[in-house]
Amino acid sequence: MSGANEFLWYIPNDTKAGHRGDTASTDHNSLATLTSHAKALEKNGWKGALIGTGWGRPDTFTVATAIAAQTSTFEPLAAIRPGYWQPAHFASAAATLDQLSEGRLRINIVSGRDDLAAYGDSEGDQTERYSRTKEFMRLVRRLWTEEDVSFQGEHFQVRQSTAQPRIQRRDDRLHPKLYFGGASEAAERVAATEADIQLFWGEPLQSIEERISRLKDLSKRLDRDLPPLEFGLRITTLVRSSTAEAWRDAESKVAEMAKGSGTRWNDHLQSVAVGQQRLFDLQKQGDVLDDNLYTAPGRVGGGGAGTTWLVGSAEDVAASLRKYRELGITKFILSDTPYLAEIERQGQQLLPLLKD
Repeated sequence: MSGANEFLWYIPNDTKAGHRGDTASTDHNSLATLTSHAKALEKNGWKGALIGTGWGRPDTFTVATAIAAQTSTFEPLAAIRPGYWQPAHFASAAATLDQLSEGRLRINIVSGRDDLAAYGDSEGDQTERYSRTKEFMRLVRRLWTEEDVSFQGEHFQVRQSTAQPRIQRRDDRLHPKLYFGGASEAAERVAATEADIQLFWGEPLQSIEERISRLKDLSKRLDRDLPPLEFGLRITTLVRSSTAEAWRDAESKVAEMAKGSGTRWNDHLQSVAVGQQRLFDLQKQGDVLDDNLYTAPGRVGGGGAGTTWLVGSAEDVAASLRKYRELGITKFILSDTPYLAEIERQGQQLLPLLKD
């Protein structure tokens, strides 16, 4: 249902072991290991998991398809990039997986920089990049909900295109929900008109409140013609049996990161996006913001969701997540390492405090 609180995890999709402090093993990327994570998520109360994307990683859509085939309730949030995919090809692939998984697919549209030339893609400046993303999202949604679609855009074209199979409506879900991130002005204009869910990284409550207000205002000014934009939070959650234990472990983990200059924690930081820079800038305000938002990981090499952490007992972290929920966040993507052990710990200790 739209607006319902949902809790997803994160499944690392990487050729190299030890992602963001995870336990390194030679079979970390095998179907058996990936499936064990997904089945642990099903068992411990999670809705599904984000599966990341980027050139040099295993193909995200293939991974999502393989895991979906091994599970029954797990919902993959597959990250994909315009340009790596053409809209009609993607619309058909996604519709197929959605049918085969009986409506379990979610999509995260990623516009951040990548090694585009390696897979034959190219794009211009930020304005052009988000213009293309906007066109991609609008066209894919049309291909899912209309037949005989003809479209002549600046970046993409189709003629009398009907993507098969047709996506089956499930309650108020017309198609896989489109998640989207980005903090620049150009990104926010795309989110306001095209996204189903805007994802934020772990910023302080005041910053998130301001961004939600701005996006709602943008949606009105840009005449959004979709259901109201929903909001999600992607953040690392370090949970322990007590507050003191959590902070000891958090500081110890940061110290270990510092020894290796954040190696394997900042794997996506070939260039720093606006949203990432916002997280780095938080360090100027102090190591701990709000009640327990830890910014020190970003100082020693953390990137993305590894830049800021919510630290504490299950009660501490749940209290902080409830405050984000009060601002309008309904979709939560959490994680910590080692991933498999934390799926169980946080599923059993944290999620019961957050479920409606």
